[in-house]
Amino acid sequence: MKCNLFTIAALASCLAINAAAQSPAVSAAAPSEPAAPAGPAKIAVIGFQEAVAGTNDFQRRFADLQKKYEPKRQQLKTLNDEIASLQKELQGQSATLNDSDRATKAKSLDDKQKELKRAGEDAQTDYQQDMQQTFAAVAGKFAETLDTYSKEHGFTVVLDGGNQQLPVVIYANPSVDITKAVVDAYNVKSGIPAPEHTAAAPGAKSMTPAKAAPKAPAATH
Repeated sequence: MKCNLFTIAALASCLAINAAAQSPAVSAAAPSEPAAPAGPAKIAVIGFQEAVAGTNDFQRRFADLQKKYEPKRQQLKTLNDEIASLQKELQGQSATLNDSDRATKAKSLDDKQKELKRAGEDAQTDYQQDMQQTFAAVAGKFAETLDTYSKEHGFTVVLDGGNQQLPVVIYANPSVDITKAVVDAYNVKSGIPAPEHTAAAPGAKSMTPAKAAPKAPAATH
């Protein structure tokens, strides 16, 4: 999946903004019900993606995700080390190896490089999908908290000031940024304590292995 976290954040943020901005329609069947008094808009700004990633809920899930993929990272690292060792051996013994042995080692190196590339791409795809699902699971619940918080504090509109791909804020006074306040509200609602060791920022680790050593030159006859 090529969909990234910015896209998920933008979609979830738009849903939250729409929910917060909408007010109950005045029913034609009940004309006696007074309409909401007109007044100046009360606008707030939130860094939606940053806020979701900052919740205790997401931090715990993210830490669990890192643990889940750590064995795969170690497996890829081991394979990458084997490739580097084999290449060094092939280059060091190039002058003493006969054509048959050189060809055998060169094929073994090529096979391991292909295995590493394939395994790394598969692991990276799985990791990105799990990361997106993890973010989306928390973002959906966070949007509900944002909706409640916005209504309780009388905000007319909440803008996502943290989405750099879809800039929607030209200027905002820091006093209107409710990111931390809503994160705190979400943490209280979820009841999840802060992890003892804060996980690294999302995307800090990649499943993509280090660049493999270049292929050895083909054996000459």
